[in-house]
Amino acid sequence: MLKELKPALLMLALMTVVTGAIYPLVVTGVAQGVFPHQANGSLIEQDGKVVGSELIGQPFSDPKYFWSRPSATGPTPYNAGASSGSNQGPLNPALADAVKARMEALKQADPGNPAPIPVDLVTASGSGLDPHISPAAAEYQVGRVARIRGLDPANLRALVAAHTEGRQLGGLGEPRVNVLALNLALDAGGR
Repeated sequence: MLKELKPALLMLALMTVVTGAIYPLVVTGVAQGVFPHQANGSLIEQDGKVVGSELIGQPFSDPKYFWSRPSATGPTPYNAGASSGSNQGPLNPALADAVKARMEALKQADPGNPAPIPVDLVTASGSGLDPHISPAAAEYQVGRVARIRGLDPANLRALVAAHTEGRQLGGLGEPRVNVLALNLALDAGGR
């Protein structure tokens, strides 16, 4: 029995060193060398202070800002340690109630807006952390943000267009707007 146990223990020790130390060090080194911004969380800094990440949504409720997609994480919204969807199916009354409440909040914030509300403003993403909204969701909010900030809607639409990211690699995904980046540009005077 000792004859079979010795090679098994040696293989365990070898694989522990290879997969538990060497491989993570190599991957971390390559990531830091080739993609340092992404490897460090794609953090956004303003005046030397980290204000968020390009990858994690943030709650915005002040009407002078573009609002993010709702978050389904708990116990607080956009909790990166608890990434999850709501697991509520389309026939779940709780989901229908949540969507109705979100639609009502959007209508109260901009009562003169007759446009249909884009679905991504009233439903959470699968991760509950989505930092992006669709260009249609941004367009829906242009009137409210422009009115409250005293901006020309055409100039605000140009700012949204400047912050609209295209499809990845020319064909993957959909165009999207990073809400944090857009709101930071608003606060910086539209840069």
